[in-house]
Amino acid sequence: MTATILIVEDDAVFRELLSTILDAAGYTVATASDGGEGLRRIQHERFDLVLCDLKMPIRSGLELFRMTRDEPSAPLFIFITAFGRIEEAVAAIKEGAFDFLSKPLKDPASLLATVGRALEQVELERMSVSFRETEQAGLPPEELIFAGQAMYPVKKLVTDVAKTTATVLLHGESGTGKELIARMIHLASPRKSAPFIPLNCAAIPENLLESELFGHERGAFTGAVQARRGKFELAQGGTVFLDEIGEMPQLLQAKLLRVLQERTFERLGGSLQIKVDVRVIAASNRDLGREVAEKRFREDLFYRLNVFPITLPPLRERLDAIPQLVRHFCARFSAAAGARRPIGISPEAMSLLQKHIWPGNVRELQNIIERGSILSRGEITAAGLPPELQLQYQNVEARDGILKHREKESIMNTLQKFKGNRRQTADTLGISLRTLQYRLKDLGLLVKEES
Repeated sequence: MTATILIVEDDAVFRELLSTILDAAGYTVATASDGGEGLRRIQHERFDLVLCDLKMPIRSGLELFRMTRDEPSAPLFIFITAFGRIEEAVAAIKEGAFDFLSKPLKDPASLLATVGRALEQVELERMSVSFRETEQAGLPPEELIFAGQAMYPVKKLVTDVAKTTATVLLHGESGTGKELIARMIHLASPRKSAPFIPLNCAAIPENLLESELFGHERGAFTGAVQARRGKFELAQGGTVFLDEIGEMPQLLQAKLLRVLQERTFERLGGSLQIKVDVRVIAASNRDLGREVAEKRFREDLFYRLNVFPITLPPLRERLDAIPQLVRHFCARFSAAAGARRPIGISPEAMSLLQKHIWPGNVRELQNIIERGSILSRGEITAAGLPPELQLQYQNVEARDGILKHREKESIMNTLQKFKGNRRQTADTLGISLRTLQYRLKDLGLLVKEES
């Protein structure tokens, strides 16, 4: 991550050494030659991390640390101390400092490793604060929604269509965040001050769905003791989000088509024409094109909805987003539990998560992290992940091992048949000579070709 680091060190040579190492690693570095200058910089500038000598003139490192704790954005501290003063550094850690480094520096790698861990903690805490702020708006941070390279084209489409009044059709598996994207479109549109009204068509019984959409008059059916407005009336001037539109009965599909075409409807049991100005965003985890071909979804409605299609990739196609999503969920569940600091996750657990195929997508990941956070003692470990996730990984590893063994046998047998002639072996196996040479190297097969 990009970060700004302040080095407070009275030894000019050592200060320059630290600055050079951190600057070469891509960090933005500022320096101060004593505790007094360090305090002034912290009070007037923003830093993610402070590397601070414990023993300094004017003001000691520990004094500086204590005086900055009440700052609105107090940075994390790593202390630098000579071997004989390690007890003071340990005491500082008990007061909230992140860690300490011994002086002289062991090697650049130890500095960068400690700084990296500290900045990861900074990012976790920042996400925790960000979650509290964005939770009230009902959305996670934008960079989280669009995390992963596969989401870059989606972000561009969302940005482009939000400015318009076009009907949008979202495609994607369950758990890919279709409602989040619908809300993003609404909040980035000129209709953002009007209501966003969601309705899951699969969650409402068929006999009640029409009333939910268009409302009903008093006495329209048994139990209708008073008139009631439907989602389209409630969303006047705003956006209606129809999730799982593929589950809508065909009779109701015809009524929805009329609303899209004429912008008018009647309540159930009524005859008054009600004009409506809403934007419709629909979503489905089904292939609606196939549903049309198999006569389960109206073709004319499909084309009315499919004005601006957006397909959301499944999580297995955006595995690069998993670390960022995991950190967010860790911060979220830590904040919900009232923890002072977000829980972490072990490298082994993260590796398992990045090898999973995620049939339940982001929703499944969220559930797994919530479970892990309950079982953790400050860090989610591999043991805190569901057994089936670990078993799946073991099965994949075993399967890959069997396949590699069979491939090795096949190549060896063919090479022996042709007395080590690689070109004949490649032709027989149906692969190029270059591919064969690559596989021989990968499988550790060093075979001398006979002349």
